[in-house]
Amino acid sequence: MHSVLEKVTQDVIKRSRETRAVYLARIDSAVSDGPSRGSLGCGNLAHGFAACSASEKIDLAATKKANVAIISSYNDMLSAHEPYKDAPALIKAAISEAGGIAQFASGVPAMCDGVTQGQPGMELSLFSRDVIAMATAIGLSHNMFDAALYLGVCDKIVPGLLIGALTFGHLPAVFVPAGPMTSGITNKEKARARQKFAEGKISRQELLESESKSYHGPGTCTFYGTANSNQMMVEIMGLHLPGSSFVNPYTPIRDELTKAAARQVLKFTAQGNDFRPIGHLINEKAILNAVIGLLATGGSTNHTMHLVAIARAAGIILNWDDFDQLSRAVPLLAKIYPNGPADVNHFQAAGGMGVLIGELLANGLLHEDIITIADKPGLSNYTQEPKVIDGKLTWEPSPKASLDPEVISSVASPFAEGGGLHVMHGNLGRGISKISAVAKEHQIVEAPALVFDDQDDLMAAFKRGELEKDFIAVIRFQGPKSNGMPELHKLTPPLGSLQDKGFKVALVTDGRMSGASGKVPSAIHMCPECADGGPLAKVRNGDIIHLNTQTGEINVLIDKAEFNARKPAINSAKDHHHGMGRELFAGFRLNATSAENGASNLFFND
Repeated sequence: MHSVLEKVTQDVIKRSRETRAVYLARIDSAVSDGPSRGSLGCGNLAHGFAACSASEKIDLAATKKANVAIISSYNDMLSAHEPYKDAPALIKAAISEAGGIAQFASGVPAMCDGVTQGQPGMELSLFSRDVIAMATAIGLSHNMFDAALYLGVCDKIVPGLLIGALTFGHLPAVFVPAGPMTSGITNKEKARARQKFAEGKISRQELLESESKSYHGPGTCTFYGTANSNQMMVEIMGLHLPGSSFVNPYTPIRDELTKAAARQVLKFTAQGNDFRPIGHLINEKAILNAVIGLLATGGSTNHTMHLVAIARAAGIILNWDDFDQLSRAVPLLAKIYPNGPADVNHFQAAGGMGVLIGELLANGLLHEDIITIADKPGLSNYTQEPKVIDGKLTWEPSPKASLDPEVISSVASPFAEGGGLHVMHGNLGRGISKISAVAKEHQIVEAPALVFDDQDDLMAAFKRGELEKDFIAVIRFQGPKSNGMPELHKLTPPLGSLQDKGFKVALVTDGRMSGASGKVPSAIHMCPECADGGPLAKVRNGDIIHLNTQTGEINVLIDKAEFNARKPAINSAKDHHHGMGRELFAGFRLNATSAENGASNLFFND
């Protein structure tokens, strides 16, 4: 075991001892001797199976067979969720054949940051995670179920499902991925078209043609943003079947994996001999495995918030310093866009999760001794990949080494010595920086501040030609309490264009950037946020800011007494609290914790 991983693990266990014990006692007290529905009254149970077939009613009334809940994010507008259309029928048939029952317990909302990027709807995005967790709880609250299958893929959906599942931590759980769409045009071509459009060199129609060739079919987007970071994270924690995360939808193996996941969860109910409730599977070691996977693959910055909230749902106290310490020890082993030209299909072809996990395990950089949903305990089961041979699903050993060292490297020869995320700190507060996709020559910037309270104001200044110079863009009042913390991904093309022209540019904000961002150096998620009087609200146009993403320093170079004497600015942005449903989330904004504490409404009063 790597000494840094051992130290951080012990720190997290010690820090979480009391809250974890309370959580485990709570979920253990919820375990029933027989099927959960056995505690329901006759009227309750009759309502619970009123729409079932006659045979299902007999089985449910007998309270002998385990009943599995299906919680799904299916909708047919969004490509990542459309492949779940046929999953309930496959699952119900597989579970019935295996001697159980399944009911579709709840749908959860699923929004796409790609659709809402730069739009008012993006200000609902982060809070949708907590809504999904609550919707999951509502579906399971009928107490009809002995296990659950969770069908979700994208940005806030998987974290929300995980938080909801951990709230019902006494139930076994298996997560069922949908897989990425097949590859379209290269990510480099897509990024080039976006930058050309920002520069006015191509038309909107040409841009739309490029985007449509990139996002062209069912499945997740193929770049390595938050959605695919989710899939990596869930598999490395042992909640997916081995090697199942990045199998394309509408293929025979994808359907077989869905059916196998359904059969698998039945093995782990309290009625059997191998009880594996999710609240015991997701322990401190599993959470830290997810952090390590994120760092080793250069994954999404959004998980510096999501993993904190997920851990808290399991009584585990994870913080940004844990990310930072591990980032200094965990090398970057994957180059997937935006960290490189490859997409997740190339990653899968190079050996995928099996090669990645095997390499990390061999070098003491993962906890092998976790309980997973594979047949045998231990993460070493995840150095296998699924195959369909003669119509039967089986697992074979993954390649021992990467089949494409330009996509997956090794600990002996990494793409970078440290992981791609650093904690930023200084007189402007604490934040996060993703440097895995930032060229070394751009990782340190010292320049005058240009202050904006709305991303649209920066875009307008760019179009007017006012940004042809060195500067650090300070985008204030973008935190959870201000406007729901939308992603600021649409700023990447103009800032990237200026950087390509030779200007020194960077971004500092209490908001978020997309999991696909990274070319421009940044300090994001800055805490305390401006709405809480954070120091970023004191920055003025022309103040010199020093940003060093290598060392994690972020400072405004102003006399300390002078800076402290300044009064925080008042938000001058247009109304971000009304329209497109934003008025319904006033309570979420009011009660949100900081980004460092998960930007959540679910635990602030616990």
